[in-house]
Amino acid sequence: MATLQVRSIDDQLYEALGKLAARDHRSISQEVVAILKEYLSQPVRHTTATTTDEFLSLCGTWKGDRSAEEIADEIRAHRQSATRFQDTL
Repeated sequence: MATLQVRSIDDQLYEALGKLAARDHRSISQEVVAILKEYLSQPVRHTTATTTDEFLSLCGTWKGDRSAEEIADEIRAHRQSATRFQDTL
């Protein structure tokens, strides 16, 4: 069986691991192995493509007839003609 040694663990992380280990009646090493097994047994879902797909499914995509350039031109034109701050000058 292989051995894994981890160095320079943040004190707060080590304390949190200790609390989890105590709750589960395990050593810290056993708790780390259990966490790794649980994480690695889940389907891979941390790829960029999957993350992007999840994001788009939550917020949708923009649908319209205008091009990005037309939208940007409209925003620029509005900024140049806005009168919101003229009274304060």
